Amino acid sequence: MENKHSITHVILTGGVGSRLWPLSRKSQPKQYLDLFEGKSLFEMTVERNRTLVDQVMVVGNIDNCHLSRQVLEKSNTSYIDIIESTPRNTAAAIAFAALASDSEAILIVTPSDHIIDDMEQYNKAIQEAIEKASNGFIVTFGIVPIKPETGYGYIERKGNDVVSFREKPNKVTATDFIAKGNFLWNSGMFCFKAGVFLEELKLFAPEVYEKSKIAWDANIDGNLDLALSMDIPSISVDYAVMERSKKIKVVPSTFVWSDLGSFESVYDYLEATGHAVDTNGNMVIGTTNYTAFVGVKNTIFVYTETANLILQKENSQDVKNVYSALEKQNSDLLN
Repeated sequence: MENKHSITHVILTGGVGSRLWPLSRKSQPKQYLDLFEGKSLFEMTVERNRTLVDQVMVVGNIDNCHLSRQVLEKSNTSYIDIIESTPRNTAAAIAFAALASDSEAILIVTPSDHIIDDMEQYNKAIQEAIEKASNGFIVTFGIVPIKPETGYGYIERKGNDVVSFREKPNKVTATDFIAKGNFLWNSGMFCFKAGVFLEELKLFAPEVYEKSKIAWDANIDGNLDLALSMDIPSISVDYAVMERSKKIKVVPSTFVWSDLGSFESVYDYLEATGHAVDTNGNMVIGTTNYTAFVGVKNTIFVYTETANLILQKENSQDVKNVYSALEKQNSDLLN
């Protein structure tokens, strides 16, 4: 790729995927599950951007860095490893990546747990974002919505300019957003020069910047100190920078995208790739045992060795309530 700036793919791997319990556990978060035609979401993320960038950087945590390492070593991918001792949300995670980079380097920041298809449109969006980032903008990718989804945040835009960021809406508000035609799904993907991001972080969230820099300066081979990390405010990059900076641009994107943040989205993906569904829309995930559904429709049965989950597809967002209840009990079923 002809570009005067070096380009780094920064992969954020910190989440646990509470809405995909019991498949997703603390010891095996959703991005490492080999559910997707024998590959994990993390592996697919690495492959997707391999030809677009000069180097790979992974920001993970002490609990899952070995899982990232297994995938990257298997594919013979050299990478820079940043290991958080405790999760401090996305503002700090991205700050570490920027601090580890040359100020002129362009960072393409992506989560590790998304499904993306239509690579021609994806590559086109990446190229547009790199061009804008080269000119000093902080770029976010907005996905042109295909339905009134309540599980995603939204970006209100005018052309490439961001008017506002909106939290996950209810069904009525989401339907209103779609009708207006100028709202995009917030993909949680970004592109910017490392130095530009750090300038904006310093301006709008100075404590996050200062404390992240102190922690980064004391890193040992990419490993971050626990006590110094605990000092960093836990805040999302949206709150810290994206909703405040005047340098934000959005690239409206039409590639196929899902954050697979619920069993409904997993169901839709698996069904589209040929996974068995009975005549009433019921699906089994996790076992080849004969399973019969009687008197129910659009039900998902999730099997694991230690826990099962039975849910109506449309209630997928409520799985996080089960996770939260188990968390309060300090249950081993989360590990």
